[in-house]
Amino acid sequence: MPEPGTPRRSPQGTPYDDLPHIVNADGQHLFCRYWEPDVSPRALVFVAHGAGEHCGAYNDLAQPLTRHSLLLFAHDHVGHGQSEGERLNIKDFQIFIRDSLQHISIMRERHPNLPLFIIGHSMGGAISILTACEGPQDLAGVALIAPMVQMNPESATPFKVFLAKMLNHMMPRLSLGTIQSKWVSRDPKQVEAYDADELNYHGGMRVSFGMQLIEASNHIKRLIPDITWPFLLLHGDADKLCDIGGSQLMYDQAKSSDKTLKIYDGAYHALHHDLPDTAEATLKELTGWILERLPAPSV
Repeated sequence: MPEPGTPRRSPQGTPYDDLPHIVNADGQHLFCRYWEPDVSPRALVFVAHGAGEHCGAYNDLAQPLTRHSLLLFAHDHVGHGQSEGERLNIKDFQIFIRDSLQHISIMRERHPNLPLFIIGHSMGGAISILTACEGPQDLAGVALIAPMVQMNPESATPFKVFLAKMLNHMMPRLSLGTIQSKWVSRDPKQVEAYDADELNYHGGMRVSFGMQLIEASNHIKRLIPDITWPFLLLHGDADKLCDIGGSQLMYDQAKSSDKTLKIYDGAYHALHHDLPDTAEATLKELTGWILERLPAPSV
């Protein structure tokens, strides 16, 4: 912790006084980004990024949406990017949900009466689902890009889960290995950019964090049958990082009357950063889905 009176700085050394940020309930500074339209916004869109990355990775998705009078906002989760916290480690997954609800509440106070959408990718998809389940009842919709709904059956066999639980008690800081960037995208340029991005976390995932992901996934599966809010699911059928079966499960079991599942043949995990045709199709699908659910502009 810094000395009293010393400006709080990001992990990269920049004073938070010089960065857009919020302070969460634990007193941690979370770096924020805002993509604002040139005209009065018609809706708010909260963006939740995935594990090991940061909200700046969504600039290519967010900027085009501002042209449709949407105001997008995001923050780097605790332990990610330019936010405080131990890298890719958290004592309780619920902290991600709490911080998201706080940021949403702040923005809704600044812009009352605007529809609210949530976009989430990967672990950010899990955060989005749980935030929506705890959040405002008048949620306009949730768009999920390859969300973490259930763990990959190859990496989360019953034996491996049992072993992880044992290790979590004995060696919670033991590394389970790194996120393999080659499975993020089929586009070599995007993989290279991911590897070169210093704001991404390139170290190992601890057993304790892996257990938080497993528990979050189990929590989501218990909640799915009671979900009634509108949602869009986008998933590549060659995704090796988040199991597509989780998206199918959510689509099949949720009570929502307004629900859509679109599968992209051969696509990897980050559809918005996949091959150009897939990335463009993802943005088009996402944009159209949100715009269709906006109220008609007042005359």
